[in-house]
Amino acid sequence: MASALCIPPSFARPTETPLRCYSHGISAKFRQFSLSSRHETLVEIQNSGVIACLRAQSGQLAMEAACAALRGGISMLEVVVSTPGVFEVITALTKDHPSSIIGAGTILNAKDATCAINAGAKFLMSPATIKEILIDLRGSSVLYIPGVMTPTEVLSAYNANAEIVKVYPVTSLGGPHYISAIKKPFSNIPMVASQGITIDTMESYIHAGASAVVLSDAIFEKEAMRRQDFDAISQLASLAASRGRAALHRLRSSTIANLYRFHENGRDVYPAMDVGELMCHGSPLFFLNMPKVTWVENLKFPPDHFENKVV
Repeated sequence: MASALCIPPSFARPTETPLRCYSHGISAKFRQFSLSSRHETLVEIQNSGVIACLRAQSGQLAMEAACAALRGGISMLEVVVSTPGVFEVITALTKDHPSSIIGAGTILNAKDATCAINAGAKFLMSPATIKEILIDLRGSSVLYIPGVMTPTEVLSAYNANAEIVKVYPVTSLGGPHYISAIKKPFSNIPMVASQGITIDTMESYIHAGASAVVLSDAIFEKEAMRRQDFDAISQLASLAASRGRAALHRLRSSTIANLYRFHENGRDVYPAMDVGELMCHGSPLFFLNMPKVTWVENLKFPPDHFENKVV
């Protein structure tokens, strides 16, 4: 029988989360939506649009490559568990880069999950759905991102309380077209696209409905890793981070423009639009990061219209 995932007491979800006013000028009225560390991680995924995925031949190489990517502007990074000394690397990265979100990738069993959590990982990612981990992490501050491939797997993970899923291997399944198709029946489920994505194609995945993309060789390019060219890695990371933010900005600007257009035409905005589009591909957490006052003033909605329709 597989060993159960042992969550250290310090990683259990606190009974009371301190109230904080989150980024982008959130109205004080929204402070009642206090978020756990897990939800903060989920918000960051959807605010950055990029998760860097690192696998290396040694712990030292992993450390230097990870630091280069973080210097370049990457805010979320996972270290694959096949990397030698991976848990020591995660511990060092979380200590040296406390403002970054460090996770563990290719988690396949409870033992590795426990070790990653003990090392300080704030999120775990798998190529498949490991139900044992998904169930045991329910109530933990650590976010688990299970891998899915089919609509059945998406629904199964969601019914087991997954808050976000990783669509893998996405390029083999059809790329952005597959993301667009699988999002239609599951517009309320945030999805991360993973496998074979490049910096040039990442925007097409985000516009197709992915909350974020996983970039591996696109940032940690094989030749740069072989030469230990950390400046090149930092430059690729900077490009990926800026492209991710720009893609999300264009998408959200388009969504706001659609809201304005529908309102100006005298139409009831919310029934006319896909709820997933309004919530930026299914995430109410994105909506919490949009300032209420800005929306009301820019769109000239009556305040009661805004509150009754959405909140």
